[in-house]
Amino acid sequence: MTLTRRIGRFLVNQPHLINWGIALAILTLPVVVWLDMMAITDQSLRRQGQALDAVLDTVRGYYARNVIARIDPDTPTIATHDYHDLDGAIPIPATMSIELGDEIAAHGLDVSYRFASDYPFDGRDQKLLTEAETTALDRYRNGATDHYMFFRGEAADWRSHHVTMVTPVIMEEACVACHNSHPGSPKTDWQVGDIRGVQSYSISQPVAVSLMSFSHLLAYMIVAGTFGVVFALHQLRLANRFKKISEELASNNEFLAGISMKISRYLSPQVYRSIFSGEKDASISTERKKLTVFFSDIKDFTQTAETLQPEELTALLNEYFTEMSTIAAKHGATIDKFIGDAIVAFFGDPETLGAVEDARACVRMALEMQERLGQLEQEWRARGIDRPFRARIGINTGYCNVGNFGSEARMDYTIIGAEANLAARLEAAAEPGGIVMSHETYAHVRDFVVAEPMPPMQFKGISRDVHPYAIAPGRNGPLPPTETSTDGKSLTVHLDRLDDITRAQLEALLGQNQKT
Repeated sequence: MTLTRRIGRFLVNQPHLINWGIALAILTLPVVVWLDMMAITDQSLRRQGQALDAVLDTVRGYYARNVIARIDPDTPTIATHDYHDLDGAIPIPATMSIELGDEIAAHGLDVSYRFASDYPFDGRDQKLLTEAETTALDRYRNGATDHYMFFRGEAADWRSHHVTMVTPVIMEEACVACHNSHPGSPKTDWQVGDIRGVQSYSISQPVAVSLMSFSHLLAYMIVAGTFGVVFALHQLRLANRFKKISEELASNNEFLAGISMKISRYLSPQVYRSIFSGEKDASISTERKKLTVFFSDIKDFTQTAETLQPEELTALLNEYFTEMSTIAAKHGATIDKFIGDAIVAFFGDPETLGAVEDARACVRMALEMQERLGQLEQEWRARGIDRPFRARIGINTGYCNVGNFGSEARMDYTIIGAEANLAARLEAAAEPGGIVMSHETYAHVRDFVVAEPMPPMQFKGISRDVHPYAIAPGRNGPLPPTETSTDGKSLTVHLDRLDDITRAQLEALLGQNQKT
């Protein structure tokens, strides 16, 4: 295992250490900056002390050689710029400044000094003024009042930093008298306060020296940078891991979605949703509920099958089941199973609107199925099928056991009970294209269907007499456009059953009421 992986695993197991590390870094930064500021100040004071010592040593040595050593008690002492050529002569201030500047520069310090003027005495070396000195001299003579002017050094580059400080040389009364009377002076009309020249001080310092002054900050940045790199590598590793996990999850989700879509084709939509939403467990369990059971069968299916090729029969039967399943889903039926050419469905589980509304929805579904089969009969005949499907439907409302039946290894969601079997018995008593329902079912739907009572019947497993009601083929006519609830408190309008004019008038009226 690599070091970064060990560190990454340690950080994953101890995530609070990252927060503590960030807090420590934030608290440490001001301390580090303060320590570096103290170090910079200390180094600056040391350099100033060394420079001052070197300057004083230069001044003392120059004064001892060129002033004290030249004084002769027997010879008059005079101050002149060419004092080297005269016994007992000492340098005038300008000469002393120029020579001291040369000696200070010769010490190898990062400081140089120049006494520069555009009016040099005759016989002296003419020193060209730098750009900074020329600019400062013009400004002073034009009335600038700043005693100090700072310029970026001409030798400055990315490796070192240079600053030039320029100050004016102002003529005083003694200087005016000397210059105006001296035979070597190029100008003899000086006045007190005139700017004769400038003094320039050039100070340089390598960038590396300043950079090393931030030793604590550099160490802090190295430590923080190292930690940042390790943390970034850790985050990158986690990101790659999360990416792989996300890709695996996406692949698994895609696989599961495909599987679930395939499973949904074998289950009723209500059952599918209840299982995948967690409302129902995949365990053997049943409960007793009042359901409305639907059973349909194709009349003379065997004879019809004998007249068709297997491929034609399969296509026709699948088309029939598709059409009927679409209508069942529209009305909220739970399709139990397909048994050959028969359809078993029920209302009341896993979703229910109450026993009354479940019965009404089941009958509406049956009516629409028979209506659609009438339309399909015409289409099938136009395609050359001389014996199209005609279905018989039986409906019963009663208590059944509903839930998962079977073994722990394999189970089936279905219904059992005498009331479920009664729906199949009623279907057998119906005419092709007709519907037969039990008395309890009819009691819930008699406000919108026309059904004829049939003679009482007895069936095996049913202890009571059954009083069925039959809707003969074509007797009920189209479905009603409106339905009133059994308690009379609500009215349902089916817009798809209204004619175009009535539907437009109703929609306009409803829209007008919403605005008001």
